[in-house]
Amino acid sequence: MDSICPMSTHPMPRPAADSASAAAKARFWDRIARKYAADPIADMAGYEATLRRVQALLSTEHTVLEIGCGTGTTALRLATGTRRMLATDVSAAMITIAREKLAAQPVPQLRFAVADAEDVAHGEACHDVVLAFNVLHLVSDLDAALRATLPQLKPGGLYISKTPCLAEMNPLVTRLLVPLMRMFGKAPHVLVFDAAQLQAALVRHGLVIEAVERHGTKGKDIRVFIVARRLR
Repeated sequence: MDSICPMSTHPMPRPAADSASAAAKARFWDRIARKYAADPIADMAGYEATLRRVQALLSTEHTVLEIGCGTGTTALRLATGTRRMLATDVSAAMITIAREKLAAQPVPQLRFAVADAEDVAHGEACHDVVLAFNVLHLVSDLDAALRATLPQLKPGGLYISKTPCLAEMNPLVTRLLVPLMRMFGKAPHVLVFDAAQLQAALVRHGLVIEAVERHGTKGKDIRVFIVARRLR
């Protein structure tokens, strides 16, 4: 088998502040990993709609990278429709759970690895598709995360994301509730942006937006689904 394009397996050195931020993120998600794995999906019908949409975009000829894969549930569902898939997460505890699931439900195309979405990896663009589900609002710097990930996407390749746009929530949630929860270690650092700002960031980094959708089936849906293509 030909080699897998690395995702932060040989990252460039990080500034000390960035390293501390990555370590803090990892500690938070490591601590709650088992609880996160046990929590049910809030909108299963919306989740299944997203899976069907992504499956229609994937091919068994595609090499796929997923950033922020969590405990691997989505990767396990999608990997069978790919040539090869590497699913990564900053949390070693999340990846441990993902590997346990993979051992119980083997998928030859799939591999899990610990990697931070904001690390810049060496290597040429070799992924046909990059997936970013429920992670872009959790990075320290959206532009830094895109600069780190997009060089690994082939020209003409697809960047598919589904992201909670927290600026579309009641402002009291992001201005009062989230900071209070963070004080007590109950919430991670989050970025607050709306769908238009997210699209602008993707375009700023050389992507062309092909689709913007909402798949939620329960009330107001702040999780915007975007399909974008890297310019050739």
